[in-house]
Amino acid sequence: MSPTQVVLAFVDAWNRLDFAEIYRLMADDIFYHNIPLSPCVGRQAVKAYMDAWPVDQCEWVVHHIAANGPVVLTERTDTFVKDGKQIVVPVMGAFEIEDGVIKSWRDYFDLRAIKPKAGT
Repeated sequence: MSPTQVVLAFVDAWNRLDFAEIYRLMADDIFYHNIPLSPCVGRQAVKAYMDAWPVDQCEWVVHHIAANGPVVLTERTDTFVKDGKQIVVPVMGAFEIEDGVIKSWRDYFDLRAIKPKAGT
């Protein structure tokens, strides 16, 4: 798969909440930084991070995607449903792909832009 295809497969896995596939697409030593929050390193650390904030539904919509070699940039709207509340997050993502998996994943967003809404 091309770097763009890896990222699109990752987005698709998130939309299905297919965590086996999500983690399969990550390098063992992935660097993940959900900016402006603290980063974590390693698939197990990312899994612990995700397990601490489980969601009931997820939809990532990719508005734009661009690649330059192994680096893929996405402009997305990520929507999560957690405990009956919908959370919509405008995101810019940067993914670095190595050997067909995500070696580095950084998502940039403004905490003030997150607006939970009641219901789904």
